[in-house]
Amino acid sequence: MIDYEKALSNKIKAMKPSGIRKFFDIAGTMEGVISLGVGEPDFSTPWVIRKAAIQTLERKQIIYGPNKGLETLRTTIADTLKKKHGLSYNSNDEIVVTVGGSEAIDIALRGIIDPGDEVLVVEPCFVCYAPLVELIGGVAVPVPTRLENNFKLTVEDLKGKITERTKLLILPFPNNPTGAIMTREDLEPIAELLRDTNILILSDEIYSELTYGRKHVSIAELPDMQERTILVNGFSKAYAMTGWRLGYVAAPEPITSQIVKIHQYAIMCSPFVSQNAAVEALTSCDSEVRKMRDEYDMRRRFLVAEFNRLGLTCFNPEGAFYVFPCIKSTGLTSEEFCERLLYEELVAAVPGNAFGDSGEGYIRISYAYSIKHLREAMKRIEKFINKLKDEKNE
Repeated sequence: MIDYEKALSNKIKAMKPSGIRKFFDIAGTMEGVISLGVGEPDFSTPWVIRKAAIQTLERKQIIYGPNKGLETLRTTIADTLKKKHGLSYNSNDEIVVTVGGSEAIDIALRGIIDPGDEVLVVEPCFVCYAPLVELIGGVAVPVPTRLENNFKLTVEDLKGKITERTKLLILPFPNNPTGAIMTREDLEPIAELLRDTNILILSDEIYSELTYGRKHVSIAELPDMQERTILVNGFSKAYAMTGWRLGYVAAPEPITSQIVKIHQYAIMCSPFVSQNAAVEALTSCDSEVRKMRDEYDMRRRFLVAEFNRLGLTCFNPEGAFYVFPCIKSTGLTSEEFCERLLYEELVAAVPGNAFGDSGEGYIRISYAYSIKHLREAMKRIEKFINKLKDEKNE
């Protein structure tokens, strides 16, 4: 009989599962749960995108495509980055279309990091960065951000973390889970600090279309920054295309020429149908994105006001579709709060420590759900908070 303890990878066995999926999976086994845990837009993919996919299917164009992605999509991505951010990329050799933003992050890291290289990971952050760094033998170095700085990365946060082994900074803004953004004024000191180093930047901009009151600024727009920036983006969040699994990397050719080799062997190419649909997303859906953003904005304002009313201090997010209220006043840890909330009031949220140690004392609530669900969830959360207050007074 095979001994699986010996047969399986010790590195993978030691890896913790996603803190986001843990509570989502538990909620899936329970009746009547309102799940606010996963960043899954509740909007349908715009019809014009679906129509483009249907037309592709009707033409029976369900084939392998070029490793780097369809030329029409790469050209459209380059045109979009030029129009929206003033960035010039050669669509032939500086853009690679990937299976979602997650693959883009994975192959970018694998194309850069050697064992022992240090990667600065700004926290709180999406759960995949540190595990992917560690899988390839790199060292993930947390760089915590703080509420008092609106969860922005500062030069002071960064300076003490840079060593001679630092290879890369992961810059995840607009941020999941906090909703924080970085303005041009915020980015300039970071750029100045890195300008005379050999440190690269992986800028995860998957929420770039979802900002409220301010236009997203990529660090690649700043002088001398494009040459060291690996810009990652995709279609899941802005265009409600999560299941279409499509993202991209835009970076200088010396970088893309390496990561496309990994893409060739691991994936080969992104889905043909999704790529044709994505061209339509970029060229025809700005008004659809605005409608979704306006709806998210209304939900955002509702949740921030509600959490503050309940005495759970809530940072006012300026991007993405999450709120990150502080639950320290309850005396519970993030895990305890979310576990009790799930089992006692049937509301699923994600504990803040799933996004790094600096997220302890917070929870993440996604507002990529209908206002009806959010209102009912807040009623249940208020009931739970009142119960905790009664317990303290006993």
